Amino acid sequence: MAFEPPRRLVRALGETAPDGDDWLEKLPGAAERAVESRDLTVERVQVPGGRSSLVVLVRRADGTPAVLKLAPRRARPESERAALAHWGGLGAVQLLDESAGGGEGVLLLERLHPDVSVRSLAESKALLEAAGTLRRLWVEPPAGHRFETVAERTGRQAEAMRARAVTDPEVAPLVDAALAVRGELLDGAPEERLLHGTFRQSKVLAGDRMPWLAVGPDPVVGESAFDLARLVRDRVEDLVAQPSGASTTRRRIKRLAESLEVDQERLRGWTLFRAVESGVRARRVGRERDAELLLEFAGWL
Repeated sequence: MAFEPPRRLVRALGETAPDGDDWLEKLPGAAERAVESRDLTVERVQVPGGRSSLVVLVRRADGTPAVLKLAPRRARPESERAALAHWGGLGAVQLLDESAGGGEGVLLLERLHPDVSVRSLAESKALLEAAGTLRRLWVEPPAGHRFETVAERTGRQAEAMRARAVTDPEVAPLVDAALAVRGELLDGAPEERLLHGTFRQSKVLAGDRMPWLAVGPDPVVGESAFDLARLVRDRVEDLVAQPSGASTTRRRIKRLAESLEVDQERLRGWTLFRAVESGVRARRVGRERDAELLLEFAGWL
């Protein structure tokens, strides 16, 4: 079978690939080796698929459905493997093969229903189910873990934001506000937990073992409010389109903070930082519409 990467994956990786990166060119061969070494039967490549990995629907030798996932090193697939192993299927997709991916970023996962996420539910129900799933993931990290911390990840992001603000004065006021709130939040962060890292409604898929399970973590260790902040802005295009978008956002922050016992002001602060960071990054790679939505949303906070 020809392992043709979906256009969305090609486009997304093209925005972030360092000079000389040849992961996409090597991907078909890596996929073939992964399938053969695990004695898998390929059904199809999942389309449109993810933005940082190739997802292939397969069957194991005994006929069990599974998912083969291949991701470049910069997507931290071995960190994802470690987090999934630590969660052990509680709230997240089950890792079926805990051995290392042979240096090619290969994960063999439980098959969920890839076309059914909580985004298919009404907004209020979707937020409720997503939040319940997220709560189950917030556990103590394993002893001696090597996961990136929130301080480390946001430190890298802060450097890129500062650099952009120098050449793009229009975003400078929001960047200044986001960096200031980051400093305040890191100076007294509560107890650290293992976090999903990139949680949103589309990352929660229907399953057979449990109704809803999280997929695609980019795990990080830090406070829960950081994880929840990404969920606050889900369906941002709908929020911005509403005349009452700003007030709806404030109510959403209050509701999520109360339901998951997270400090409301800390949640607001991380929501601001993450929205500005995403908006500045979108602007840097030419996704102007996304940048406009995210920066308008951030301005409400």
